[in-house]
Amino acid sequence: MKIQFSTVLIWGCCSLLLMNCGTNKKEDKVNQNSSSTEEKVSQRKLILFFGNSLTAGYGIEEEDAFPGLIQDKLDSLGMDYQVINGGLSGETTASGFNRLDWFLEDQPDVFILELGANDGLRGIPLDETRKNLNAIIKKVQSNYPSTKILLAGMQIPPNMGQEYTQSFRAMYDEIAKQNKVFLIPFLLEGVAGNPELNLPDGIHPTEEGHQIVAENIWGHLEPFL
Repeated sequence: MKIQFSTVLIWGCCSLLLMNCGTNKKEDKVNQNSSSTEEKVSQRKLILFFGNSLTAGYGIEEEDAFPGLIQDKLDSLGMDYQVINGGLSGETTASGFNRLDWFLEDQPDVFILELGANDGLRGIPLDETRKNLNAIIKKVQSNYPSTKILLAGMQIPPNMGQEYTQSFRAMYDEIAKQNKVFLIPFLLEGVAGNPELNLPDGIHPTEEGHQIVAENIWGHLEPFL
């Protein structure tokens, strides 16, 4: 009886070892698959939208804002890119420059700069806005020379006078040429001034408006992908 008990005990221990080995193999496989997925995600090229409430999707769901729509477009075409929405409501060019470093921890393959509208609406001197936009572009170029930069042109209502409004509009083209970056002439082309495509504030696009903005951007973005 003693021998039989020992035999049963030995078989029981072996069975437990085999079960543990099987479990460990499964866990290892799951961990390997998880690591492989994370590595694949980390290897995707990055497109960084860096802007204010327009980029953030003020008043609508973030995934319905134009950065989210661009991600949907990329996914539908099987293009291995990850879009990062770096929009913050109320952002000026000065505050944008101050928070830029955090977004540049990983290299963006494409950097789309959408800032300046809040400067214009507040009547901030154009020299200051120009200086900040130049500084943002220079920092990206200095950190990542191979990154493609697109500057989104903006326009503002004539509240600050015709001279300021016209100079504000022309500033984007001048900055793009000076820094040799690509220009989206007017981000809100076909949307600005249309009540049906904007929220009641008359400034921020509706979901339909963001769809048009996404198409505006895509026409300039696609050649770099």
